[in-house]
Amino acid sequence: MPIVVVHSNPLFWVRLCALVFSCVAFAVTIHGADLKHGTGDWFVFCWAFSFAGTLLVLLVELFGLQTRAPVSWKNFPITFACYASLLCLSASIIFPLYFLKGQTSRNETHNYRIVATVFSCLATIAYMSEVSISKARPGEVAGYMTTAPGLLKVCETFVACVIFVFISDPVSYDSHDALRWCLAVYCICFILSAAIIVLCICECTGCLPFPFARFLSAYALLAVIMYLSATIVWPIFTFDRKHSSSRPTFCGNSQGLCAWDKQMAVAVLTAVNLVLYLADLIYSARLVFITV
Repeated sequence: MPIVVVHSNPLFWVRLCALVFSCVAFAVTIHGADLKHGTGDWFVFCWAFSFAGTLLVLLVELFGLQTRAPVSWKNFPITFACYASLLCLSASIIFPLYFLKGQTSRNETHNYRIVATVFSCLATIAYMSEVSISKARPGEVAGYMTTAPGLLKVCETFVACVIFVFISDPVSYDSHDALRWCLAVYCICFILSAAIIVLCICECTGCLPFPFARFLSAYALLAVIMYLSATIVWPIFTFDRKHSSSRPTFCGNSQGLCAWDKQMAVAVLTAVNLVLYLADLIYSARLVFITV
């Protein structure tokens, strides 16, 4: 019979704080934030998903079921915490743009939205603290996802997901073949990075017919080259003079992000992912021994 193990280490308390903060964020939002805009469902998902995953991790830890888990417990908790921190961070930034920007009235709904934003920020800090505590230290033998390249993979896939959201609403990649190439770059790199994460969490890297470390370095180099091309191509064919490179005046008054803002966000996020893949390449080249 499983025995409940009460932990007193900092990691347990950080996870408990993240659980409470994310729970308050989505509970307050559902109760009184009045999210009529369809984007509100995304923010509720961010906080609810983070809460549910943290609750699962805590229960497994408390009952000592790590060895019975169908995934690598050296890799899963920190991978989830990294995704949760990015989800809560994105919600903390974008939620005010949709539901607090331009709001002059100070009614009860407005107060609920402020509370949700504050607790989303607190959840972000808690999850980032968990990642900081859980990550591998220099010279420590640990799972791949606890190392810098593993955490960078999580960031790369998350940034790609945000790019997909921005370029699909409205569709902004079908006006030129060069922009379709950028879409192909985002898709290919996302799929490969996600596959690497799944292989590490499921402990299947040993089944590959080639050395995993060499594959990581080769893939990082390929991704850098592809993202470099997308970083150059996307702004050239999106903000050329034929389509007016200046920001429309109505964007300052519209709720959330207008189409021009989303295209600019894609350009910035493409550059961000280029930097992430470049750092990944440097770390992967230096990583001599990996235990997954």
